[in-house]
Amino acid sequence: MTMMTSHENQPLLSPSASRNNSVTSYVNTEQGKPHHPSRSIEDDVLPETSTLGRTLTWSSAYILVISRVIGSGIFATPGVIVKAVGSVGLSLSLWVLGAVIAACGLAVALEYGCMLPRSGGDKVYLEFTYRKPRYLASTILAVQAVLLGFTASNCIVFAQYTLYAFNIEATDVLRKGLAVGLLTAITILHGCFRKTGIAIQNVLGWIKVALIVFMALSGLFVVVFKPEGLDGRRSHFPTGAKLWKGTEWSWGTISTSLFKVFYSYAGLGNVSNVLNEVRNPIRTLKSVSITAIITACVLYSLVNIAYFIVIPLDEIKESKELIAALFFEKVFGPMNGKVVLPLAVALSGVGNVMVVTFALARLNQEIARQGFLPYPELLASSRPFGAPLGGLIIHYVPSLLVITLPPSSEVYSFILEVEGYPGQIFALATSVGLLWLRHSRPDLKRPFKAWNLAVILRVGLCLALLAAPFFPPEHKNDSGIWYATYAVVGVSVIAFGFAYWFVWLRLIPKLRGYRVEEKAGVLRDGTTITQLVHVPR
Repeated sequence: MTMMTSHENQPLLSPSASRNNSVTSYVNTEQGKPHHPSRSIEDDVLPETSTLGRTLTWSSAYILVISRVIGSGIFATPGVIVKAVGSVGLSLSLWVLGAVIAACGLAVALEYGCMLPRSGGDKVYLEFTYRKPRYLASTILAVQAVLLGFTASNCIVFAQYTLYAFNIEATDVLRKGLAVGLLTAITILHGCFRKTGIAIQNVLGWIKVALIVFMALSGLFVVVFKPEGLDGRRSHFPTGAKLWKGTEWSWGTISTSLFKVFYSYAGLGNVSNVLNEVRNPIRTLKSVSITAIITACVLYSLVNIAYFIVIPLDEIKESKELIAALFFEKVFGPMNGKVVLPLAVALSGVGNVMVVTFALARLNQEIARQGFLPYPELLASSRPFGAPLGGLIIHYVPSLLVITLPPSSEVYSFILEVEGYPGQIFALATSVGLLWLRHSRPDLKRPFKAWNLAVILRVGLCLALLAAPFFPPEHKNDSGIWYATYAVVGVSVIAFGFAYWFVWLRLIPKLRGYRVEEKAGVLRDGTTITQLVHVPR
């Protein structure tokens, strides 16, 4: 492991932490050379440098976050949300509430990330906090990451906008074929040409930010210059009582809409998944994350207002995931609006798929390093191309299945809800765990500390969202999918993780007379791993 030259190479423990003295001994003081710390969970408080080196600069880290946050959400979900909740007023309110809750969640993630500066994000945080029952948190996280760690939604949006731009009928086969083609190409790019992949996703990230700014300015352009083709009106934005007309106040409906808003803010902590590759990790994590949420909040607000100014409400409700395409066509006409700019949206979807794939592959690699996936010599290694090819393959398989198996016309909203529900379970666990660590581990240094109100607010909202499936919507869902299916699927994944842990690490060892212990190892590329070995009782 390469030592850092900044102050961040110091253990993040106070001098009084005598019970963790072994953690501070990861430098060979006699020879003045670094060596690998043990794979003890206590070493999570120490910065660790990837075998690939710290190659991600501040700008690369910012793009990794903002390109993950600004994905298909703002281009696809506003129409779906306003159709569900019924009114512009409630729709905009949910976007504001979503920003507040995202800020609370970010505060929790920053305290954890600065305290435990390792790649892995929630995996590291929950393993460090919930150590009993042994391996339970790790197993559930591994199952969730493998089964739900996909990036299908943006692949689908890419396919929809590409077909729309070329005026091709969006059949199920074409949508799925384009989506799978994109997923496959990006997996190969990140797996075999790591530096090229980083460079491309950086360029696409800046293009995406420019596109969002352009959309916000387009709404202002409509109000000021009143272009032709907008029904002779300066604005379609509702006023007075019309702002709340038709509102659906069911908590079940509001909660699923909030999941879609949260999806649009998802990824604010994306850099924590690759922190071992980031220069000055603690300082970069704080500044990049805060800058990204401010950027996203301002741009999302302006773009939503622009949608409602330009497009009549009835057309928005029928736009499904193509609201941005409809917006461009209204403002710039059938040529530029229906071809050029929708292709730009499709391109921004490519950028999002790239950064999600980049980060989740490294999360899968960390899970393999911890011994919770088979064949660690393959899945935890960065051979042969200096990239986590094994982690990319793990990410590719569930993404492929989610794209190809369900009907593509309904899969987008369902994916967002299925991802969102178990996400709230983990959000609740990290928030409560943070409060517990403050009490049980005051010795840990905290370069950033979340506000108590933010943590408590996040806990309350998580509980409310987890209860939401018990509140049926007032109007029947016309998609043919039962309104609580997303919750059943999400809980089933968590339950499967628990069952897998019980059978693999409790029942079988007891029946066969052995116990599971950890054994440290080093792969040929220098990656340290943990192997779970069987020891006779």
